[in-house]
Amino acid sequence: MLGIILCGHGGFASGLEKAMKQILGEQAQFIAIDFPETSTTALLTSQLEQAISDLDSQEDIVFLTDLLGGTPFRVASTMALKKPGWEVIAGTNMQLLLEMVMERDGLSSEAFRLQALECGHRGLTSLVDELGRCREEKPVEEGI
Repeated sequence: MLGIILCGHGGFASGLEKAMKQILGEQAQFIAIDFPETSTTALLTSQLEQAISDLDSQEDIVFLTDLLGGTPFRVASTMALKKPGWEVIAGTNMQLLLEMVMERDGLSSEAFRLQALECGHRGLTSLVDELGRCREEKPVEEGI
């Protein structure tokens, strides 16, 4: 099973983890690491290294981060570039996290990345768009 490390600014990671556990329960091979404003790049690097060694994964690791270009993304990217099969995804949202935690069994890290991008995009929508989609799906009935 792919290992997942969720990391982001402030309480992003622990907040998403708490919400995930409320819906799905405890998840194996999953670690959340916050990056509060009092932290440093060196400390985050050390925490990610520890998380990697704590994962009992014989398979690859996927880092889910909050912001493209932010410190959690950059530190995870530096690590992932050294290990083939490790992936880093930015812009993580709840839709992506829930679906991918449930769907990761049997996926390669590359397949996970591709599917996660679809999940993330699908999770970003609006009421108007969803109502429009519902209207489009209903067949038009012709009257007399």
